[in-house]
Amino acid sequence: MTDYGHDLRFGSFLTPRAQDPHHVVDLAVFSERVGLDLVTFQDHPYQSAFLDTWTLISWAAARTERVHLTGNVTNLPMRQPAVLARSVASLDLLSGGRIDLGLGAGAFWDAIEAMGGRRLSPGESVRALSEGIDVIRGVWAADERGPLRVDGTYYQVKGAKRGPAPAHDVPIWLGAYKPRMLRLVGEKADGWLPSQGFVTLGTLAEGNAIIDESAARHGRDPREIRRLFNIQGAFGTSADFLQGPAEQWVEQLLPWVLEGGITTFVLATDDPATLQTFAEDVAPALREEVAAGRAAAGTPTGRVRAAAALAERRAGIDYDGLSAPLAERAVEPGDRDYPKVRSTYLWSGSPGLVLRPATPQEVAEALRYARAQDVPMAVRSGGHGISGRATNDGGIVLDLGALDAVELIDRERRLVRVGPGARWGDVATALAPHGLAISSGDFGGVGVGGLATTGGQGFLGRSYGLTIDHLKGADVVLADGSLVRADAEHHPDLFWALRGAGANMGIVTSFDIEATELGDVVFAQFAHDATDTAGLLQTWGKEMESSPRELTAFLAVVQQGGRRIAQTYAVWAGDDAERAVPALERFLSIAPVLQQSAQVVPYAAVMAPVHHQHDGQSLMRGRAALVDHIDADTAALVAGLFDRRDISFFQIRAVGGAINDVPADATAYAHRTQNFSLSALVRQGHEEQMAQEWEKVPATGLYLSFETHDHAAALTKAFPPDTLERLRRVKGVYDPQNVFRSNFPIGPAVAPTTA
Repeated sequence: MTDYGHDLRFGSFLTPRAQDPHHVVDLAVFSERVGLDLVTFQDHPYQSAFLDTWTLISWAAARTERVHLTGNVTNLPMRQPAVLARSVASLDLLSGGRIDLGLGAGAFWDAIEAMGGRRLSPGESVRALSEGIDVIRGVWAADERGPLRVDGTYYQVKGAKRGPAPAHDVPIWLGAYKPRMLRLVGEKADGWLPSQGFVTLGTLAEGNAIIDESAARHGRDPREIRRLFNIQGAFGTSADFLQGPAEQWVEQLLPWVLEGGITTFVLATDDPATLQTFAEDVAPALREEVAAGRAAAGTPTGRVRAAAALAERRAGIDYDGLSAPLAERAVEPGDRDYPKVRSTYLWSGSPGLVLRPATPQEVAEALRYARAQDVPMAVRSGGHGISGRATNDGGIVLDLGALDAVELIDRERRLVRVGPGARWGDVATALAPHGLAISSGDFGGVGVGGLATTGGQGFLGRSYGLTIDHLKGADVVLADGSLVRADAEHHPDLFWALRGAGANMGIVTSFDIEATELGDVVFAQFAHDATDTAGLLQTWGKEMESSPRELTAFLAVVQQGGRRIAQTYAVWAGDDAERAVPALERFLSIAPVLQQSAQVVPYAAVMAPVHHQHDGQSLMRGRAALVDHIDADTAALVAGLFDRRDISFFQIRAVGGAINDVPADATAYAHRTQNFSLSALVRQGHEEQMAQEWEKVPATGLYLSFETHDHAAALTKAFPPDTLERLRRVKGVYDPQNVFRSNFPIGPAVAPTTA
């Protein structure tokens, strides 16, 4: 008998009666409200008195927010596995990762056959279930190359396209009792789901032994397999099993955990009072007793990784040294979620470990852990990471995506508290009902943390300024793991440095930013023929410089086949169309117009939420520059880069107006004279030629977020001499060991020694 150390979970097992269809859904909602973790439903498609279980699960998923849902168990002979796989993945994506999959090989064969299903013998049904699992997992393996092919006796898939992948690693639990089924659990399943009345503690031990032996034979750790148990009972005064008061239930269920390895109890009842007592009295008390028993026995707990995943661990990282909270959400190279977190928008990465802390305290703990490892460390806010510093090869990445809250903390002061893992589209959406906005890049999928520590060149820049210009305070984890507040009164030197060089100073866990009053804006898009690239760029620059500061425009030039296209995106900060239209119309004459549009829309529509997975595109290099004007030489240089195919993309961002109202020494971002920020993506194989040409740009500064070349001159271009020297002094105070050195490292000043 053994305890596999999984966390305890509790669920309900509900009857999907069609006579009162909303009652069972209400019970699912009630199960969530009282604190259960899982809601399951019988699945008998041939039973005319029952609702279709999959339809019911879909409806219940829309009515709930937290609980996981599954059939108990889903009748595979009545549900084609490839279609079931896509159904599960689709609903898992729609529900935010809350769909699990209990599977059964089939029973009640007369009824199945009457519905058009195929009658199978017990042995045939087990083999069919095994093939079905292969099909389901194959469909979910969206990252695998090539179409899915399964040449089974009962299920054949002949070149189906894979995907979509579910939102989370959907477990497959099998209802099983006989040795062949139990061996299949050990070979392929994530859980065993027997029911009370069919097993005792003794037969449970026998079943566990068969599963464990099969798992080991197939190179799996038996602890990978969760043991679940459908139970039934009533709260009364009897001494019989699960017929007494709550404390008796706890006493009777305890050995099923500590001796039998059961860690999920699913109660079959449609009585709300019984569910509530189970959730509120039995569950917490049993968790407490189990924790005490495990502590006394020294039982290992926490997440168990597959043997295949363990084989992909990288050298130099003490994976077993992670605390339980960090380990539970950590992602390793062999994990299913690894493709989702390994890379950034433009950069492919292969880190050895991605930590996903959920609180500032966990960020501090993750930092201390990462510092103790003999590998590189990167910090990611969850956005694009164009400069390539938010991932690495073989190192540790601290992904702050879970710190994504957006909270209006003071409407009168327009003060907004934003987590570094939020994306700017989510910020815009959250502020829209309050008539507020924050200038924040040009795309809703950009992460808050990187932008709000580097500068923040956004669509409202000329009217609002940089994002950092309105930063009023920040909570920061320092290199030594301590948490401090940085604002005008607390650590003002750190607060100054965070606004432009924050990635070198610490890990910001929340930003307090002053928003601006803004509802609707005029948003315009123009597409021009850019055959005369130099002429277009120079004219565009002149028009932008002479425009009212309410107008901020970005220009992108791309080569599409044999044609060069210039796309302008412009935002007038406000809904005054009478003033906006004449200012925008001036841009129409700069080159032949291919397409034009302008509309009054909420700012949140311009900066719409986007949560794409970032898959990276290795070898995508970028160069950046800040210039005062788009003069003839600069325009001709860019045109030449396109003509020689040195670059594939070029962008101009307008950064004058309110940005230049701020004194140069007010923030670590000291560039307050330039009108334009330039960036270009370099074609592979053209790096050397591009570098030589780019040096000819009359740059008076550099914006680090778009610069991928970690060359010696980058810092001196990004920070003027006085600013850089001041940053070195601040670095010497807050990060003297240069822990935060992966993002254009600023070496700390060495304190003078006294004789």
